[in-house]
Amino acid sequence: MTTQALPSALAAIVDDFQAMSEPERLQLLLEFSEGLPELPDRLKDHPELLEQVVECQSPLFLTIETEKDGGPAGTVRLFFKAPAEAPTTRGFAGVLHEGLDGLSAEEILSVPDDMPELLGLTRAITPLRMRGMTAMLGRIKRKVAAASGVRS
Repeated sequence: MTTQALPSALAAIVDDFQAMSEPERLQLLLEFSEGLPELPDRLKDHPELLEQVVECQSPLFLTIETEKDGGPAGTVRLFFKAPAEAPTTRGFAGVLHEGLDGLSAEEILSVPDDMPELLGLTRAITPLRMRGMTAMLGRIKRKVAAASGVRS
């Protein structure tokens, strides 16, 4: 699969990862973990609005919101909660946040399920952690499909 199948922001992130050596990729993942936005107060005070991705080794919770902006689809906003002590999990969430937040439901649903493999981390990170990122993407797509009425 090439990055041409990805939304432009996500494709740019994948291109950045692919242009680096494995140690540099891990450093970039750490940078994404540090850039993951905090939850807004309306979600911090209501953890029941977040869904845990149990496939992740570290506790990761997420939710989506759809902003109606005149069109039939609207813009999808992503929110993640992951502990600072889990930089790999936070990094994966940061990649997905930066690459998918603000897109339409159709754009998110078109992302191939195996996109995490394009980051080139399969040798540097355990298969269990890679499965966690794939599960994060799958959970986002499932929630987007349910919220938009679009089949994934």
